[in-house]
Amino acid sequence: MTDSTFVPSRRSLLGGSLAAVAAAGLDGLSRTALAQAASASAPAAAPAAKPLPAFAAWKDGSVMIVHGANALETRRGALGSSVITPADRLYVRNNLPAPDAAILADRDAWVVQVDGVKNPRALTVKELKGMGLETVAMVLQCSGNGRGMFPSKPSGSPWQVGAAGCVLWSGVPVRAVVEALGGPLSGLKYMTGTGGEKLPEGVDPRTLMVERSVPLEAMGDALLAWELNGAPIPLAHGGPLRLIVPGYTGVNNIKYIKRLAFTAEQSEAAIQQHGYRMTALGQKSTNADPSVWEMGVKSWINGPLPDSGALAAGPCVIHGVAFGGLHAVKRVEVSVDDGKTWQEAKLVGPDLGRYAWRQFALAVKLPAGMHTLLSRAEDSKGNRQPELRVENAHGYGNTSWRDHGVKVVVA
Repeated sequence: MTDSTFVPSRRSLLGGSLAAVAAAGLDGLSRTALAQAASASAPAAAPAAKPLPAFAAWKDGSVMIVHGANALETRRGALGSSVITPADRLYVRNNLPAPDAAILADRDAWVVQVDGVKNPRALTVKELKGMGLETVAMVLQCSGNGRGMFPSKPSGSPWQVGAAGCVLWSGVPVRAVVEALGGPLSGLKYMTGTGGEKLPEGVDPRTLMVERSVPLEAMGDALLAWELNGAPIPLAHGGPLRLIVPGYTGVNNIKYIKRLAFTAEQSEAAIQQHGYRMTALGQKSTNADPSVWEMGVKSWINGPLPDSGALAAGPCVIHGVAFGGLHAVKRVEVSVDDGKTWQEAKLVGPDLGRYAWRQFALAVKLPAGMHTLLSRAEDSKGNRQPELRVENAHGYGNTSWRDHGVKVVVA
């Protein structure tokens, strides 16, 4: 069991004060003993926060965990209890350094080449703005969100739950652009986006370029977007233009898109052929492994959390978020006893469509003691959030409800 703020104290649950509490039995414990257990289980003082990278310096540094120059995670307790994630609290994951901010000087002049259609051509953002407009609310989530919960400790940022957010994208539907250019050529199976990051001189572009292919049907709700939460997309999130593929993991939503192509085969870029593949433990990734595309049904609790110390016995509202990837959330259940029993939570707040996450809340009365809080979701197609993660070499696609639970002490 892990959570985004409680990893260091997980072992103390087994070997420290809380283990002693569990061994003694909870019913007869004094409030003093519970308070001591809560104090012992609380995370140690966090080290000084790393500075935000320059291209994301505008973010709220008090709520961001800096894993590296291109990897920022939102603290679990900072995800809040609303549907939309503010841009200054949204995680960042870039596979390459961001381009120079000069590309934002004249956003409307940015050019994207569209190929694989009957009338291929280059289009400026200004021209795209004259071809249509839609807004979609969707969960943006890194493929490795939850990687820090894998006992195999795969390489990469040790994300807990904070490499995700629910945001609004506005732009032109890809289908409208394709229609304006005569429609796709026949026999094509994939939509392929190429990022506009600057590559080092003298290297094979295929080894480093960010270019991803997704099944052609993903075009249906895809956007070429220029706004995030009603404002021009910041450089950190792919401005001036980003390919948005609702229901698919973040890597498939290409930042700084400079080419959109409809292709018969998947991209030859390494990030497609070998990267972001569901590879068995101990094996080398190949293009025969499943590609990391659609997101699965998932939920987690955002409050109460362990780092708030002991809670007072009595009424408590357990709340969190749930999403279904390509499908709407149908229901969420919550357990306060480590999965022994479950209660259906209420879906609260506005329903912003099948790609957005839903808030859930359950009012309970928690007696004194230690409680393991869990949530599990089900989507509109009957897909249920699994208890266990799918073990894989790179720590992708963790939707385990058991991994995402939290332990709290009530005094």
